[in-house]
Amino acid sequence: MTPGAGEWASWFPPGMPGLGAMPDHMRFARTGRWWADRPSEPRAAALTCAGYTLMGGDPHAVPPEALAPLAYGYFAVPDRFLPLLGEAFERIVPWERMLWVRRDNVPATRPVTGMKVTVRRMTGADAAAVHGLGPELSWIAGTWDGPRRLAASGRCWGAFHDGRLLSLACTYFRGSLYEDIAVATRPEERGRGLAAACVRGLCADITARGTLPTWTCSRHNEPSRRLAATAGFRLYREYVHYAVGASAVRTGRQAAALA
Repeated sequence: MTPGAGEWASWFPPGMPGLGAMPDHMRFARTGRWWADRPSEPRAAALTCAGYTLMGGDPHAVPPEALAPLAYGYFAVPDRFLPLLGEAFERIVPWERMLWVRRDNVPATRPVTGMKVTVRRMTGADAAAVHGLGPELSWIAGTWDGPRRLAASGRCWGAFHDGRLLSLACTYFRGSLYEDIAVATRPEERGRGLAAACVRGLCADITARGTLPTWTCSRHNEPSRRLAATAGFRLYREYVHYAVGASAVRTGRQAAALA
């Protein structure tokens, strides 16, 4: 289900930075899924997109087995939902995260080194190039339902050599006030300034749209933190979300299959 304008605003307020932009993005891109404990006057709800889940409302209204389809994902939830996650999944691992916001002009970045590279805004014609990044980097298109929609979104910059995509930066979650960005670079091309050049172009576009770029990364991801700082982002806050494992509750169908 997709709630109309204004529904669940207290649980998933619009105009939030970082992962909080996911509800706005889901409405804009028509991607992800909305879940509720009942069709009308829900007591609890969840939003899922590209393996991330947000939850709001009353956790006591959600039976643990209802979360089984969301196994092996990431949850950003209020603390009151943690007992529910503990019942629903075999493993819960806290993941310390950092949210960065860029408010000033992007500083000059060091030149790209090595072969001649073209850095430009991507179009729908670049879908095959995004797909060509391979399975390891396919996550970059997850919030747009795949390479075709990501390339055609107008919110993606890439670094190319002879038509081959080496690195890209894109809006991962498009919010009404913030755009949370993500970067992917082929392993053999890292350290050449490609990602920084793509981020520079993307941030210029985001600023021109009247929104602010944000950046989220693991607290322990030093290369990502360094790139964020170099690109003009400043730490906004730290938070925790949770990686979960397999479902700990056997549904009727699972029990029948194991009998």
